[in-house]
Amino acid sequence: MAGPSELIFEDARGFGEAVGDAGGALLGLDLGTRTIGTATCDAGWRFATNHITIQRGKWGRDRETLAALIKARSVRGIVIGLPRNMDGSEGPRAQASRAYARNCAEAFALPILLWDERWSTQAAEAAMIGQDMSRAKRAAAIDAHAAAVILQGAIDRLAGGVL
Repeated sequence: MAGPSELIFEDARGFGEAVGDAGGALLGLDLGTRTIGTATCDAGWRFATNHITIQRGKWGRDRETLAALIKARSVRGIVIGLPRNMDGSEGPRAQASRAYARNCAEAFALPILLWDERWSTQAAEAAMIGQDMSRAKRAAAIDAHAAAVILQGAIDRLAGGVL
C-alpha cells in the first residue's frame, strides 16, 4: 500500500493513473476557513455536481463526515482546491490545504489531486448570479458550487481537455 505522500498528486495524469482506468466517482473539496464545499462527479468523469457544505470543525469530525460521503458515493479519488496566489506563489491557505490533503490521504488511502483553484469562487458566483439566485442563497451555496467548479476543471483535464 502506498504511503500518504505517495497518494498526493499535482498533475492530473499521475492522479488519473492512481485512480485507475475503471474511473469511478470523485469527490471535490473547496476548503474554507469555516466551511468545506463538496461536489461529486459521475463515474465516467463527465459532470461535476455541487453537493453539500460542511461546517468545519476539528479534523475528527470532518473525517467522519467525509468518510460517510466517500462510502455513500463509492468515491475513488479526491480533488482538493489549492488556493494559489495570482502570481502562482503559495501562502498560508495553500499550506493549510496541503496539510488537509495529507490528513485525507492518511485517513482514506485514496489518491488526491491538488488542483489550482484560482478564480473558482468567482466563476461559481457568476454562474449563480446568472441563475438569478438571491444573495442569501448564494452565500449558503457558494462553497459547494466552487467545489463543483474545481472538480469540473480537474475532470476536464483528466478527460484530455486543455485546461
